[in-house]
Order: sequence, then structure tokens, then C-alpha cells
Amino acid sequence: MKNFIRKLINRFTLQTPDILDNLKPRVDIENISKNIEIPFDKKFDKKILDKLRLNQKSFGKLNEDKIFYVIKRTPGTGMFSNITFVLNHLKICEKYNFIPIIDMENFMTIYNEKKKIRNNDNAWNYYFDNLNSYSLNEVYKSKYVIIANDKFFNFFSYNIDKDKELIRLLNSEVKLNRYLQGIYKKSLIKFKHKKVLGIHFRGTSYKRSAGHPLPATKKQMEELTKKILKEDNIDMIFLVTEELNYLDFFKKKFKDKLFYIKSAYRSNKNDAFKIYPRNLHRYKLGREAVLESILLSHCDYFIYLCSNISSAAISFNKNSSQKRYEIDNGSNSKNVIISQFYWYLKRMIPKKLGGI
Repeated sequence: MKNFIRKLINRFTLQTPDILDNLKPRVDIENISKNIEIPFDKKFDKKILDKLRLNQKSFGKLNEDKIFYVIKRTPGTGMFSNITFVLNHLKICEKYNFIPIIDMENFMTIYNEKKKIRNNDNAWNYYFDNLNSYSLNEVYKSKYVIIANDKFFNFFSYNIDKDKELIRLLNSEVKLNRYLQGIYKKSLIKFKHKKVLGIHFRGTSYKRSAGHPLPATKKQMEELTKKILKEDNIDMIFLVTEELNYLDFFKKKFKDKLFYIKSAYRSNKNDAFKIYPRNLHRYKLGREAVLESILLSHCDYFIYLCSNISSAAISFNKNSSQKRYEIDNGSNSKNVIISQFYWYLKRMIPKKLGGI
């Protein structure tokens, strides 16, 4: 039974993908460091060391007056789950005056590629600027270094848009690098002088993922989209979906108004991290998630259900007058077996009888 449940999880549900084969850290953290007790400021609550399972390290004699805080998450999960994780740790750094360092080079993620991306091995820098002027090379020669744990603790904020501090940190600290900024600005031209309806239509694994929000049906999406089109004189629909079937559905129903990122990977299976169908595929998956979420934030209207992408789009708040429509179908069963058919069953039942 345990093996059967494990196979179900691996086949159908949201899971932790593997890092690409043969990727190795550039620095042997353990062998070049020693465990120490850092002389913390009096305001530091030492109980947080146990609560967050932080490791205290020393790598050398540099920067004796500073405490670096290395944020890493290996292998990590989706792009904005990783960013939410980073933001929670930035709150800690800000509270205790630690210097935050994001290391997704020696502690690799599912987005790391075997090749450098514009001379970067650090997956954070594939998309974003460094948080400060300190390099990893300098940090790993410094006297006082905290290494964060990979765990997403249950006392962390899970949704950026529900935490004012995370929203502030997202917009003040997470800056697109020059290359991605250029792509973003070029894509935004499409929105110029248009009234845009943004739609985030999740599918694939979300239909079977235990404990996750139940995604919208095609009928729900079509009815709400037609209602907004009729009432608000929409010029363009910007669709974000990872399911190819949903893209084809919108092409059929709203072809004349539809805009989407054509290069983005879509499939009817939960296989984005299982196959490698294009050059630099993992990097591009992250780039697409970041770009699409920011563009959704610019839309005048936004149809969504609760997800990390929609949470980020709301939190970027590029259009303060955006009118939002959340589709809330409740959550899937936390039982892995029941969750495999629960959404499909709810979809067939009339709404007055508890269906969607």
C-alpha cells in the first residue's frame, strides 16, 4: 500500500522534481568551514536558531564585524514558492540586521542549468540582481556566516499577497536583472492603449493535488470571461496557463482577442520537469513564470484562483486599479487517493448539491 501511494504521488500530484544530473556545487561548504557559535547582538532571540534549524559557520577572517545569512533552497519547487521562501528569510535578516546572501549556485535548485546563463551559475541571478554588493566568494571567506535550512516552515507566510511585509520586500528587494527587464518591457508594449483581461487558468497536476485549491472548470472560465467581455469592453485577453488543452480551448472561444506568450512550455501532463524538450528548458520555465506573473499584474482585470503565480501578480501591484475575480472552488482532499478523482467528481455534480 505504501508503494502504491508513493507511485500515485509521483505520477499525479505536485512533487519535488529532481535537479539536473551531473550538477555539482562550486564550493565544498562543509570542508572549508567550521562550526562556531556566533556572538549575536543582545536583541537576537537565540531560540530562533533551533526554531529555524540554522547552522553557524566560519569560513575565514574576513568581515569580522558582519554576520552573513545564506538563503538557499535545494532542490526547491516552483519559482514563486522559492521566491516566497526567500522573502520569509529576508524578514528575518531585516529584523536582526543580518546581511542576506542568496546562494542557488552551490545549493542548486530545479532551475539550475548545466551551462552558465549570461555568465551566471547562481540560478537567482538568471532572473534577478544580487541583494547587495557582497559576492559568494567573499562570503565563503568570512568569519560569521549563518546557513539557512531548506525547510518551508509552517509558521512562514505561504501567500505573498496576504503578508504586507512580504509584499514590501518583493517590490523593494527582488529586482529583475537587466536582461529580463528588457524582455519584460518589450512584452509590455503589447498592452499599450488596451483594456486587458488577465487570466491565470491552472490545470494539469492541480486537478489531483492533495490539499491544493481546486482549479476552475472550462465552463466557469468561459462564463466569467464572456461576462467581463460584455460588461467592460475588453480589447485583449492575456492568458497564462500551463495546460495545452486550456490554451486550445481559449483559442477556439476567444481567438480574436487572445494574447499569450507563445514560447512558454505547455502540456496536458505534469511533465514540465520530467522532460527536456528545448535548449535551456529549466531556465526558461523560471523565466516564463516571472514574466507572466508581472504581465498579469499590469492587466486591468484579472481572473484567477489561489496559486503562487496569482499571489505574485497581485503583490507586484503594477496596476493599482486592477479589478479582480477570484474563482474559489475550495480545496482538494488531503487524502492522496481521494484527491485523484475529487475534482472530477465535483465537476459533474450540480452546484446546488455541492459541485462546481
